[in-house]
Amino acid sequence: MRIIRAEKAGFCFGVKRAIDMAEKAIANDSAASLGPLIHNQQVVDYLKGKGIEVTDSLDQLKTGQQLIIRSHGVPPRIYSEAEKKGIKIVDATCPYVQKAQGLAAKSSRETHVIVIGDKNHPEVIGLLGWAGDNSQAIETIDEARSLPFYPSIAVLAQTTLPMNTFTDITEELRLHTNNLLVHNTICRATEERQASAHKLSEKVDVMIVVGGRTSSNTRKLRDICCQKTKTYLIETVDELQEIWFRNATSVGLTAGASTPDWIIEEVYTKMSDIIEKTNEALEDDPTVEKLVETSAEGNNDENMMSNFDSEFPKIYGGAIVKGTVVKISGDEVFVDISWKSEGVIPIEELSSTKVTDINDIVKVGDTVTVMVTRVENNEGYTMLSRRRASEIEAREKLAELAQTKEEVQAKVTEVIKGGLLVDLGMRGFVPASQVDVGYVDDLSKYVGQTLRLRIIEFDASKRKLVLSQKAILAEEQKEKREKLFETLKEGDVVKGTVRRLATFGAFVDIGGIDGLLHVSDMAFSRINHPSEVVNVDDEVDVQVLNIDREKAKISLGLKQMRNNPWSNINEKYPEGSIVKGKVVRIAPFGAFVQLEDGVDALVHISQLANQRVNRVEDIVKVGDEVSAKVIECKPEEKRISLSIKETLVDSQKAEEQEALESQQEVSEVTIGDVVGDINQSDNE
Repeated sequence: MRIIRAEKAGFCFGVKRAIDMAEKAIANDSAASLGPLIHNQQVVDYLKGKGIEVTDSLDQLKTGQQLIIRSHGVPPRIYSEAEKKGIKIVDATCPYVQKAQGLAAKSSRETHVIVIGDKNHPEVIGLLGWAGDNSQAIETIDEARSLPFYPSIAVLAQTTLPMNTFTDITEELRLHTNNLLVHNTICRATEERQASAHKLSEKVDVMIVVGGRTSSNTRKLRDICCQKTKTYLIETVDELQEIWFRNATSVGLTAGASTPDWIIEEVYTKMSDIIEKTNEALEDDPTVEKLVETSAEGNNDENMMSNFDSEFPKIYGGAIVKGTVVKISGDEVFVDISWKSEGVIPIEELSSTKVTDINDIVKVGDTVTVMVTRVENNEGYTMLSRRRASEIEAREKLAELAQTKEEVQAKVTEVIKGGLLVDLGMRGFVPASQVDVGYVDDLSKYVGQTLRLRIIEFDASKRKLVLSQKAILAEEQKEKREKLFETLKEGDVVKGTVRRLATFGAFVDIGGIDGLLHVSDMAFSRINHPSEVVNVDDEVDVQVLNIDREKAKISLGLKQMRNNPWSNINEKYPEGSIVKGKVVRIAPFGAFVQLEDGVDALVHISQLANQRVNRVEDIVKVGDEVSAKVIECKPEEKRISLSIKETLVDSQKAEEQEALESQQEVSEVTIGDVVGDINQSDNE
């Protein structure tokens, strides 16, 4: 077993500079720092021993006393207030932070400023003070997604922010403005330490991170190492546990930027002693050797942690603990974690996706696994995160699923721009293009539904999880298609469901294959759009007209399921018969009259009226009901000619004949009557 130190670890330039300035200041006069000079309690205690007190307010200082501005920096009002009170300023602000402050102040005059980082961290609070009212802080990409649109945005980073977090959020911000000004204010020392820790964690079995638990850069080092190997964060040498090094062949050691060399050396020495004892035990004690072999082969990390859980601290930043939900109040969940105070889970830390109702996630009496994010807040509560604990638990399983391509099911919790969100311990994203094999126009209908998913992209370090339901459905559809193509024949009648409409036809799912039902094969009559005959989700019986196996295309017919109305047209509409119909189309040469579905007859312009007709529209319009005489019927050509003129002529002739007959009857009666009258007169 060996110990490997990270190439970059311990004090950075800014921290070392702050401590040097503090020691020089106290040599001249009494001094105090506004808040801890750096986030390392051992160093703060060391400086306190030299006479540097920690104060929370300028009111506690006397005129002429020295105030050391800590490396994180402060808002500009602190300088003006100190000047008014006659307090001497020793400005130990890290040069990197000072540069970021200047950029924040300058950018705020022209644009909206966004600082990416921990909202409660003194450095971020200071940057917002320099940026003024036209600024805000965000910590997560979810917060970035919820931002409105700004004409212009200037973005800065907390100097200890991981680069991948800065990059991801910056890319999201590009969607919220037409003008994004990016200031990469991440400290080079921070980047170097994080890169060094990441590289080392990939090579060792165990990582030890030394530094203050309140230190942002130390916690980020721990988070980075956790993604690659078993990692423990300690503040002092006393926290080291022998059990951590069981079964390890190599151990990595790194430290936060606020960790002094003497603490690192103490830890290194103690680790060396522990490892030496462990090696001796392995050589001399066959029982221990057997235990090590069994542990390596049979036990996982979870079993080992539960067996020796009592041997290391339970409540500290980053600790994973279990507790019982005892109360739900507003947007907070109170959990009994067997600590001096109850723990609190804010609603945003309950799940990796948006929570609208806490009771949908947990209920009083539930046992939950949580991560300690803050040992004690201003109200004395321990702050917890169920989301982060679930994410850690899920990483190993998700990594396995990403490799095996095994199906996993998850419920849709939210619709966002471009797709859906699901909760798999880690927040998962299903792009709109991966929801179904076809185009989905309304994603909201999937909220609350459980999808069958496959991981197509997973990066634990970037907290990136992309899934697809389409991949599973497409494979199943392919199998159905292959099976269907083997058995399907032209002329077969099959049941299908209309999936979508196009101007030229409808696509019908006939059991894994979408066949095309062209408009020309929907009805015998002319139709302008498929919606006149079918709608989406309609179930229809269709006939297979053509199969192109090479191109995997199938043509379907609907009108072929009905009798051809032209088959007995001579019997229905013999020449000379009078028919009625509706005008359905008008052309320059005449009007088309629908006699029945699929049978249209033409009234030529010359047959519309007795007089000369210049425009068809002057005589008939679409929708008019007309009577006409069949003057020609040719079923083999699917052609019927009608004449309204002849109907009018016939009607006129009939009227004339009727009038003539009426006159004749009148004439006959008059002569008889007259003769009769004359004879009667003579007799008299």
